[in-house]
Amino acid sequence: MTLLFLLIIALVVIFGIKDIRRQVISRPAFDFMKRVLPPLSQTEREAMEAGNVWWDGELFRGAPDWNQLHSYPSNRLTEEEQAFLDGPVNELLAMIDDYQIVRDGDMPKEMWTFLRKEKFFALIIPKSYGGLEFSAYANSTIVSRIATRSLSVAVTVMVPNSLGPGELLAHYGTQEQKDRWLPALADGTEIPCFALTGPTAGSDAGSIPDQGIVCKGEFEGEEVVGIRLTWDKRYITLAPVATVLGLAFKLRDPDGLLGEQEDLGITCALIPTSHPGVENGNRHNPLGMAFMNGTTRGNEVFIPLDWIIGGVEYAGRGWRMLVECLSAGRGISLPALATATGHMATRSTSAYCGVRSQFGVNIGEFEGVQEALARIAGNTYLLESARKLTLTAIDSKQKPSVVTAIAKYHMTELGRQVINDAMDIQAGKGIQLGKNNYLGLNYIASPVSITVEGANILTRNLMIFGQGATRCHPYVLAEMEAVADSDSDKGLARFDSLLMSHMVYATRNAVVSLFHGLTGSRFADKPVAGPTAPYYQQLTRLSANLAIVSDLAMLTLGGDLKRREMISARLGDVLSQLYLASSVLRNYEMDGRQQGDLPLVEYALESCLKEAREALAQALRNFPNRPVAWLSRILVMPLGNHHHGPSDDQAKAVVKAVSQPGCVRNRITHLCQLLDSDEGGVAEVEQAFLAQQANAPLYKALKKAQRAGQLPKRPVDAELLTLAQEAEILSAEQAEGLLAAQALVRKAIDVDEFAKL
Repeated sequence: MTLLFLLIIALVVIFGIKDIRRQVISRPAFDFMKRVLPPLSQTEREAMEAGNVWWDGELFRGAPDWNQLHSYPSNRLTEEEQAFLDGPVNELLAMIDDYQIVRDGDMPKEMWTFLRKEKFFALIIPKSYGGLEFSAYANSTIVSRIATRSLSVAVTVMVPNSLGPGELLAHYGTQEQKDRWLPALADGTEIPCFALTGPTAGSDAGSIPDQGIVCKGEFEGEEVVGIRLTWDKRYITLAPVATVLGLAFKLRDPDGLLGEQEDLGITCALIPTSHPGVENGNRHNPLGMAFMNGTTRGNEVFIPLDWIIGGVEYAGRGWRMLVECLSAGRGISLPALATATGHMATRSTSAYCGVRSQFGVNIGEFEGVQEALARIAGNTYLLESARKLTLTAIDSKQKPSVVTAIAKYHMTELGRQVINDAMDIQAGKGIQLGKNNYLGLNYIASPVSITVEGANILTRNLMIFGQGATRCHPYVLAEMEAVADSDSDKGLARFDSLLMSHMVYATRNAVVSLFHGLTGSRFADKPVAGPTAPYYQQLTRLSANLAIVSDLAMLTLGGDLKRREMISARLGDVLSQLYLASSVLRNYEMDGRQQGDLPLVEYALESCLKEAREALAQALRNFPNRPVAWLSRILVMPLGNHHHGPSDDQAKAVVKAVSQPGCVRNRITHLCQLLDSDEGGVAEVEQAFLAQQANAPLYKALKKAQRAGQLPKRPVDAELLTLAQEAEILSAEQAEGLLAAQALVRKAIDVDEFAKL
């Protein structure tokens, strides 16, 4: 008791007396961080500071406020947005023949004219400049609907409404620039592209070699101060047809014409492609897709200073502009394409499983097929949930860079898995190309989404946790700033206060992690009752696990954690799965807790928990400091890992939910719009599926008669139906209906044929 009393007194003195605490605890920690933390480059700092923290901050801190998640506004289309979907979008869908577009290498002229006329390139341009000024949710929904028919057309519409001149002008342009360009962009007179990526600077956009020199030159017959530009860019979508080029380059002012600073930094300018010296036109061939993608080059092209987006005062501020815009745009465009793939694959594959027979039974009855179909449908529910939650942030004028990086990486990877599973199930129907073979071009194009707007490998390994650990943590970024303070005494005083709060925070997360691990999270808070309540509790525990393991990783590895990409990426995976799982819970609530959706909800959540637990276990298994790894494992998984993914029964429940017509199947595939006049492959397999479902009792009667020996065991054809009429098993009208249904089935499972070459 005496020793315990002395220990308590010692702790009170050390932590309670500021001067002693600073010398014994804060000063050594302060000096340690100065040694181990690498200095942030200017581009790293700007990327770190761009955007803001949103729901990701709650998930990272160990105690998510689930009521806050539920308070975010639901996704709604305005009457004007819905009218655009019902009108121009449906008209466009009826015009699309994706196979022919890809064969021709371009959309037909009438489609280009239609897109301009109906302002498909002006979804985000303000109404005051002639644009539609739609919400991010409407933008995403429009692109997704189009993508279920043609990725080439969807990308063509997507790019002007993503990172590019329109968005940059709307946010940063001078009034003169807005008046000059936005109305022309809105009515399609001008077609924009934006050139960022070059041969030696892809995901590392901060290293672009393209250069502009401030100098004097001649423009429109007068000598003015301007910029002499040299650039070489590639992978630029719409470049071959663009009339106005947005360009990112590094700006230097060696003669001090703008001030004392020589290296001004990354700058963005807007240049008409008709300007002398601009080279646009050479095309790439992105896996055979028909969207315009190519190169742009220029050698010592002189432009006036007022072509800098935002004017001269924005010289050198281009990187911040790009990162902020990309942090929002990344959450709209590519996630829309991935979600569209999920909706199309779920609708077509669930229908195909109902009409394709092998060994005398529908392939949807084979458990191996059910396993893949459940994965398709579960991932599609996950994609739609993440799409909606991410768009909620953007429409709330948030720019959550970590959230959009999560959305971009994980949703495009989920899209790739969905199309792979759909190809496996539909087999011969999937591997052929043709007007009615709807999977092939989606499968071919899936790597495009993986590599653009930041390659997925780097997004996962460098961005999600790299930014998340500092931006979302309540103390780390502030501690880094305190350590970097040029006034050492002032920095130490601030660091001391932050460190004490940080220690309390870390202790709390350690205790909570261990307690929930020992009690199975049964005492964690839950904002709802019912079947989803335990998932909130498990995610609360996982949030505390991530918080304490991240703290221990940063404490023991310091700046080296940045280079330990395999470790940091796995911790980023935990944060990502927390985000994806919380989007599922929110979507279930926003949809009114539809009982029919529950199998999909549970399947998606079990998948997320499995992925998160495996990522955490792998991080600890490979953690270089073994004592810290053992301590972490005791705190976060004292009784082991009990999350192993969806059960077989859960997978079968998902298949049952999507294998019959109804509101559940319609809700999970609503982006895959089928029109009355449709003759494409998805419409054909859907019509066959509905016909078979409508005649299910008659098919059942035929099988019963075959088992009883009343009819021969053979496929349903005209001869069998004649025998069924003679045996009075079917009426003439019923036989005629089955014959029509079988014709639809044959049409649905057939693939396109072509004349011999």
